[in-house]
This record gives sequence, C-alpha cells and structure tokens, in this order.
Amino acid sequence: MELITTTGALTAVCDRLAKHSVITVDTEFLRETTYYPLLCVIQLASAEDAVVIDALAEGLDLKPFFDLMGNESVLKVFHAARQDIEIIFHRAGIVPHPVFDTQVAAMVLGYGDSIAYDALVERITGHRPDKTHRFTDWSRRPLTDEQAAYALADVTYLRDVFTALDADLKKRGRSDWVSEEMEVLTSPRTYDFHPERAWERLKTRVRKPKELAVLMEVAAWREAEAQSRDVPRSRILKDDAIGDIATHAPASLEKLAHLRSIPKGFEKSKWGQDIVAAVQRGIARDPQTLPRLEKPRGSANGSATVELLKVLLRMTSEKHGVASKVIATVDDLEQIAIDDEADVGALHGWRRELFGEAALSLKRGQLALAVEKGRVIRVDRS
Repeated sequence: MELITTTGALTAVCDRLAKHSVITVDTEFLRETTYYPLLCVIQLASAEDAVVIDALAEGLDLKPFFDLMGNESVLKVFHAARQDIEIIFHRAGIVPHPVFDTQVAAMVLGYGDSIAYDALVERITGHRPDKTHRFTDWSRRPLTDEQAAYALADVTYLRDVFTALDADLKKRGRSDWVSEEMEVLTSPRTYDFHPERAWERLKTRVRKPKELAVLMEVAAWREAEAQSRDVPRSRILKDDAIGDIATHAPASLEKLAHLRSIPKGFEKSKWGQDIVAAVQRGIARDPQTLPRLEKPRGSANGSATVELLKVLLRMTSEKHGVASKVIATVDDLEQIAIDDEADVGALHGWRRELFGEAALSLKRGQLALAVEKGRVIRVDRS
C-alpha cells in the first residue's frame, strides 16, 4: 500500500492513473463543525494501482489530483458521489467529469433506495467490508496503517462493484438512464451554493408571496453568514426558525422575540438585528419579481390522486426492478397531481417513458387500477 504525502509522489501516481480509462475515487472528510467540508484523505485506484493520499500532509499541492478529476479521458467512479464532488468543487472550482456513481446505478438496477456502500459490496462481491474505522477522526495525524487499509478498501472493492453494475446496465439497456443522472450530478449549479438560492433547499412550505420574499431574504442571510464564518447553517439559525420567521414576518426586534422558535435573548444579538433587516427587505420586495408559488395542495381529490400515484409508482418500481426513489419523489407526485406540465424529473427522459406517461393517463382516467386475485393491476381504459 502506498501512502502519498508529497507533491512529487502525487504527480507521479496521477500520471500513472491518467493512462487508465477507469479509476475509482473516494474521500474522507469532516464537516460536523464547519460549513465547508475539511478534506482529510483521498483514495484512488485503477485496475493495477491503489493509493491513499494524505490530503493534510504539510506542503502537499493537490493540483495533480484536481487535474486528474478534470481529465475527460478518464471515467471517475464514486459511490454516493455528491459530497465528494462538492469538496472538489469547493477546493478547485471544477466538477469531475465524466463520472459514474455506483449508488445511482444500483438504484436504477433495483438494489433499493440509496443503498450503502458496504451493503452493495457484500451483495455483489460476497465480501463484508470492515466497518471499524467508519466513525474515525480522519483529521488526526499520523494516519495509522489500519486507517489507511480501511480507506483503501473503499476504492479496491469499488472496482468490482463498478464492473458488475456496468455490465448489468449494458445488458438491460439502462446505461443511458444513469448517464442522464450524471448530467445533474456533474452540473456546477448543483454545487454552487449562492446565498440567493439558499431558500430552494428548504422544505418549508409558504403560501403567500410575502412569506416567500421573507423566506428568500432570511435564507440568503443565513447562507452568507454560515459561509463567512465557516460554520454549519444550523449553528446560525435552524430551518424551522426560518419557516416561522417567513410565516410571521417579524419586522421589529420585539416581534422577533415573541417567536417560540427563536432562542431566548436572540433578538438582542447582532444576528437579531440582521434578521429583522432581512425581514424588512423581504416585505419591501416587489411580488412581481418573485418565483411563481405552487398552487395550494391538500384538497381531498388532490390527496387521493397522490395516493393512487404512489400505488402506480410502487407497481412500476417492482415490475421494472428500479428503486422508486430514483423514478419519482413524493414531491414529484404532488406536483403531477396538480399540473400535467409540472417540471419534475418524473416527466422527463426515461422516467417519463417508464412512469410519467402512465401517471398522466391515470390522472386523466385513461388508466385505472384494480385488484385481481389479490394483486393490483393496471387497466387500460383509453
């Protein structure tokens, strides 16, 4: 096993790996106390090579690694790649490409929703990966031989997992399905957390333009504050507190203090003043400049339609051996229930062919669900 701690050694190993068409990649990081992940360890492997890189080694320049991540001739294989890619984007301003995510491929092939790496390895290879160092502190130095061996296994087993999944995708004609998912995963927009877009990540429902405007302003303030201080968003303000502020729009410190979701005395801090200022900016916004609010949901008919769509989704998932989560989310179903032209993943690409068209047919009465011999079946009424 090779532990890389110098720029020269890293350059040499990246030059070797760049000659391969496929490599596997993983990272170990910490982010419990920071906004931006702290990159601690990088693992890389080809069919012939496997190395561990001490990303915290003094004087180490990671540019050769970032250049490899941007090499279009090399397919980078990750498992659950989003956080790994986020780290690379933050550190180098690039998104690795091309990329293959084995977790996404596994969902497309029916291994379940968001299957964990160790479970996928065991199902495909029969090996049970060591979990001893799963919760280790990867920032502590020196790295032990046991830590390095544990980290290396994450990319050596991944080679066999990729080979099996890739072959199955080609056999079942689903390689393009994964390619569509990789387009989203490798879009810079996915990782570019501009404060102005922070509200999009919140699950809070707002019903009025004023509430949306306040939500946008307060979420943007929190995001900028978390970024500048490099602390988790929740250290600044909890999500439920932002929702509460959006609903009540406290335009004074006194009104802010009355919100139950705000810690006692919070209104007396600088942050209290900042929040009131954000609320006031939201109230002053022109409603015509705001994103369009979705139509209210929750009517009896709408809820019943969503429940029927859930049954159809489950049937589709079981029939085709694809995880339901990767076909459509509950939010997708809710939006389809109220809008045939909803801009959701389930109505685009392979998902529309597999599920979306049937979902619309169900809404229009052209497709029905019935029970036959104890099983739910589709009935064409067109």
